[in-house]
Amino acid sequence: MTLTSPDLDTDARVRANDRGHVFHSWSAQALIDPLPVAGGEGATFWDYAGNSYLDFSSQLVNLNLGHQHPDLVAAIQRQAGELATIQPAMANDVRGELARRIAEVAPEGMSKVFFTNGGADANENAVRMARLVTGKRKVLAMYRSYHGNTSTAITLTGDPRRWANEPADASVVHFFGPYAYRSAFHSASEEEETARALEHLEQTIILEGASTIGAIILETVVGTNGVLVPPPGYLPGVRALCDKYGIVYIADEVMVGFGRIGEWFAVDAFDVVPDLITFAKGVNSGYVPLGGVVISDAIAAHFDTVAFPGGLTYSGHPLACAPGVATFEVFERDGILERVRDLGERVVEPRLRAMAERHPSVGEVRGRGLFWAIELVRDRETREPLVPFNAAGPAAAPMTAFAAACKKAGLWPFTHFNRVHVAPPLVITEEELVRGLDIIDEALTVADEAAAS
Repeated sequence: MTLTSPDLDTDARVRANDRGHVFHSWSAQALIDPLPVAGGEGATFWDYAGNSYLDFSSQLVNLNLGHQHPDLVAAIQRQAGELATIQPAMANDVRGELARRIAEVAPEGMSKVFFTNGGADANENAVRMARLVTGKRKVLAMYRSYHGNTSTAITLTGDPRRWANEPADASVVHFFGPYAYRSAFHSASEEEETARALEHLEQTIILEGASTIGAIILETVVGTNGVLVPPPGYLPGVRALCDKYGIVYIADEVMVGFGRIGEWFAVDAFDVVPDLITFAKGVNSGYVPLGGVVISDAIAAHFDTVAFPGGLTYSGHPLACAPGVATFEVFERDGILERVRDLGERVVEPRLRAMAERHPSVGEVRGRGLFWAIELVRDRETREPLVPFNAAGPAAAPMTAFAAACKKAGLWPFTHFNRVHVAPPLVITEEELVRGLDIIDEALTVADEAAAS
């Protein structure tokens, strides 16, 4: 359903309440103008002025099953009528059922789940577990990463959102991960990138002191910071280094878990088994806040007779777990993983590669499933980004103009620095997907003009 006619009175009221009383994330409050959203369905949402948009960002890459999925809505309604809430110290049917289903699709040897309220506190608790089990405090994390906004999670983060929050957790050290297009190691191939990135990581471990390092945390596929798909052999190489030096391997799958690249967990695509997997977002499409940590049997056993010193009032909240169980049922009934792989390989990748050939502003396209990045440049030879790193205001004008062109044509894009990401809901129809890619294709002429100026 959509609005049959504009409702400008409601639009004005929503804007007034928002501007008068809501304090927004990551924003200078007087410089933003949030869009009042009236509703959504599937891969589309609309405002009170009668404009509708294809949601090519799945909101914050969490709306895997789209807006207002009837099965998820019904699950929440049914659960609210049966038991709206219960404290986490008690057993609950939907909490236990969701934990069982998650464990069944997790890598072998990972059979316990600790529920949190979202991705940041999932990473916080995973790090806490690693530190307690190893007795070592230091954690290594990559540059070009995002792990959340809470104290340790923001310190783990390897992008500019960390800067204003420093110092926080002093026991975090950053290192360079693989990024073949802008290789920090001057690699000429994926094989070289893997080898040199692993050598750099091992040198970091040695110089920081393996006896001080409790964990290495990695986004399995780097999300907001570039959709950086690890080259062959890199993640198994990290696993081997963790085993060699007695370090816990934490896979952050808050963004890429639950189908985003066509796998239940993205590690399955890279032949690696971590010690801990953090998740959120797609586990229930964010209909009610939920995250968690999938725990290896060895780490879980450590806490069999030793209390884990952590917990949350809303851990495994029934209203959040109910749509999580429904998510599994939808994935299995509708073949979501298979359709994500099919659409990614058959529709998205060929279209994006054709755009790269046609548009001089496109430096590289990369991704998997329904998770892709188009990296925009001023010059393909030098690979100078279309806008500077962490650009804002006038410096970011070319990307702002590109986004505006998309919105004018009815698509809500995901842009970050000099990239546009393609991350629509996994239930998007093929016709909608093609239409959205057509809009991006046309909007890239704006980027071409900026690159030529």
